[in-house]
Amino acid sequence: MSKKKKGKSTGGKSDAAVPAPKTMMKLRRTAEKQVWELVHPRCALERKEDMEEVYSMIELGEVDVAMDELRWLLQGCSDFVDAHRLLGELALMEGDLPLARGHFGYAYDCVFKALPTPALDGTLPYRLKPNQSFHEAGKGLAHCLFRLNKLEQARSVVACLTQLDPTDPLEVSQLEASSTPRPPSPFQILGDMPPADGLV
Repeated sequence: MSKKKKGKSTGGKSDAAVPAPKTMMKLRRTAEKQVWELVHPRCALERKEDMEEVYSMIELGEVDVAMDELRWLLQGCSDFVDAHRLLGELALMEGDLPLARGHFGYAYDCVFKALPTPALDGTLPYRLKPNQSFHEAGKGLAHCLFRLNKLEQARSVVACLTQLDPTDPLEVSQLEASSTPRPPSPFQILGDMPPADGLV
């Protein structure tokens, strides 16, 4: 798995948590060969009950209150991937692509900076719960980038996610076809026009 960043490779030898540069996120090897999972910062783990309350607010339709609560939670834990991911989803629901991209992108970068260079010795599969918010945020980021017509960046995110989990359970490899804005075809345009004289 190639990466476009500087950093220290883990060498794939240690089972201990791997410290991440400029992020509180870490990686650790699981009991499965060449399978890794994320280690979220303690401040994020301590906010699990708060997140349950946020989901309850959303179910009750109190979306604005939930968003305020999520922002408050981030004040004491900026690398709270799950909170950024949820804020991105809520922004996307409201049609705010730049804001959604910002939150999804922050969550994605928190983990991306923790990945070793030149490559992770194995996979970071979505099926492991600690990894799910990252993959979901990555999918949201790629979707936003495609919608904003930032194709190169979007494809880079898709490539990273599918390398980290080749099974592609979230089907991120299919995002470009469904998310990229396209101009209407000439047939669609002509279909809305009245027929020319003598051509019926």
